[in-house]
Amino acid sequence: MASRVCLVHYHEIGLKGKNRARFEHILMDNLKAALAAFSVATIARISGHILVTFSVAGEAERAFELIARVPGVARVSLAFHTNREAHEYCQAAVRALREAGEFSSFKVAARRSNTDYELTSIDLNRQVGEVLCEAFPDKKVLMHDPDIQVHVLVVQGSVYVYAKSIPGVGGLPQGSAGKVVTLLSSGIDSPVATWMLARRGATPVPVHFSGRPQTADTSEYLVQDVIEALAPAVKIPRLYVVPFGDCQREISLACPSDLRVIMYRRVMYSVAERIARLENAKAIVTGESLGQVASQTLENIMAVNEVASLPVFRPLIGSDKQEIIARAKQIGTYDISTQDAPDCCTLFMPRRPETHAKMDKVHEAWDMFDHDAMIDQLVRDVEHIDFPRQP
Repeated sequence: MASRVCLVHYHEIGLKGKNRARFEHILMDNLKAALAAFSVATIARISGHILVTFSVAGEAERAFELIARVPGVARVSLAFHTNREAHEYCQAAVRALREAGEFSSFKVAARRSNTDYELTSIDLNRQVGEVLCEAFPDKKVLMHDPDIQVHVLVVQGSVYVYAKSIPGVGGLPQGSAGKVVTLLSSGIDSPVATWMLARRGATPVPVHFSGRPQTADTSEYLVQDVIEALAPAVKIPRLYVVPFGDCQREISLACPSDLRVIMYRRVMYSVAERIARLENAKAIVTGESLGQVASQTLENIMAVNEVASLPVFRPLIGSDKQEIIARAKQIGTYDISTQDAPDCCTLFMPRRPETHAKMDKVHEAWDMFDHDAMIDQLVRDVEHIDFPRQP
């Protein structure tokens, strides 16, 4: 009798040569963590795929779409697992094609991982194809560009049959590229930037600058909602929260109004770098997009970058707002990010912020307050929340 399993396909991992096994094992560990709420029986490598089996009927169908959200997964297929008995895998092929949705044409794509099975791939194509033609007499068989492909994979003593597949997010398994500190607000952009670094194998350690005590703590709860929306596919172990409101007020009183935002961001980068050192993170990540707001011009980016010795990654730098919104909807953070919440980004904002900062003016403003003491104090006052949240 056929059971349901998920077959995970990957792409970039397959190009890693001698390091491939390491990346596969990281992806397997990440799948296990993402599927902690399911009754996973085994997660194993088979013939260029990762096989996920379940001990409770119906869970493969429920886990199918979640698996596709895990970084490193190029595609996931909902397969039938059968013995190497022709009547079993042929009937599984009929069921697989029946659940694949509307189609006018199909083909069979069979493959053996070894040669200890008496039928060749061509024999399997012909055998399964004949059964499908009898079961679906009104459908055409097309060798090129069919609507549906029925895959028959013979591996060791088993056969895996599937037609239903969905694309995954791709990229590399999270944890294969070290840690990065991300400046995470409750807005649209920074959650997307955080997700994009996770998709490239990094483990994000978010730092949220709250307007507290000058504003309510609403943005802090929205940021926690963002983290939980990305989970369990994206692992974020800890959120740092920096109460920044009083320091912003101090800067606003001490510095020229047009340079306030640059001063805010220089302090934020300095605090983020100190946290990065504590976490052994190798870079800082922001959600900036070139020219989107006044602080994101080339001159202003240079003025802020000056205080950071770690690399600063800006994965959205060439994206427009509509592209970022589309990605936010895809990853499930858009509805959270569009909720109104006062935070440090809207606190003590000048009417006419500087868009082309001159470095001599920036240095003058930077020396108008005791930035070293402020950074030290903010680091001492930093709070953290571990995920999953502890009771």
